[in-house]
Amino acid sequence: MWDYSEKVLDHFHHPRNVGVIENPDGVGEVGALACGDALKLMFKLDKDGRIADVKFQTFGCASAIASSSALTEMIKGMTLEEAAKVTNADIAKYLDGLPEQKMHCSVMGMEALEAAIANYKTGDTTVRQLKDDPLVCTCFNVHESEIVEAIRINKLTTVEQVTNYTKAGGACGKCKGEIAKILDRELGRAAPAAPAPAAPPPFADLSPAKKVLAVEKVLETEVRPALALDGGNIELVDVDGAKVQVRFLGHCAVCIGAGHPRDRPAVPTLRAAVGAPALEVEAV
Repeated sequence: MWDYSEKVLDHFHHPRNVGVIENPDGVGEVGALACGDALKLMFKLDKDGRIADVKFQTFGCASAIASSSALTEMIKGMTLEEAAKVTNADIAKYLDGLPEQKMHCSVMGMEALEAAIANYKTGDTTVRQLKDDPLVCTCFNVHESEIVEAIRINKLTTVEQVTNYTKAGGACGKCKGEIAKILDRELGRAAPAAPAPAAPPPFADLSPAKKVLAVEKVLETEVRPALALDGGNIELVDVDGAKVQVRFLGHCAVCIGAGHPRDRPAVPTLRAAVGAPALEVEAV
């Protein structure tokens, strides 16, 4: 059993302003009988541009009827500019609160008012006048802009709250992932950072075969290109523990034979690249 306030029960049992206005200035219709809730809101303006009369027809639960009734009482006498500022949170506050699972009824009232004002200004009875407004929930025909508005007005932080306020995700649930993305974007929540790659094991802990691969990779990518600039080359002969044997080729072999230590640039490069400061490099 829902915990309704006395005001909600009063507006449910004794709804105000039920009916139809002939030749209304603005009409807004939201919801659908197939979705369980539907609301038609009509208003008539006086010569000063204030809402002189407003009526509604609602199909829905106690919260839907109470929210619609309360809304009509709230906006009587307002200008359209003042009425346009009324939010679902204002409706719920007027009723001394609604169960969170029924907050979508107050949202429906706000959207019917938006549609009625849009109808007066443009002749269009649709709620959303936005281009590129993706349909997020096909079960209840809820667009992205409606979800964003509910999040911003009511400071929603969870998918469950979005469902309570808009009904989006309340049927098949397939749109909950998209709702979560919208929430993250609106709340500025970054996607979880990818885990940092695991640090490679120390060179000393590698198997003999992996040590050979590690050294050969450094020779291929960092040492050989530098030696090739002077017409030289280098090849790996053997890896034994922390000792690496290499053979210099081309001009490098000539330099080694002449006593020029051309092998020395390869030594710090290998040590740094494989993470082994004590690595011994021997030319054979």
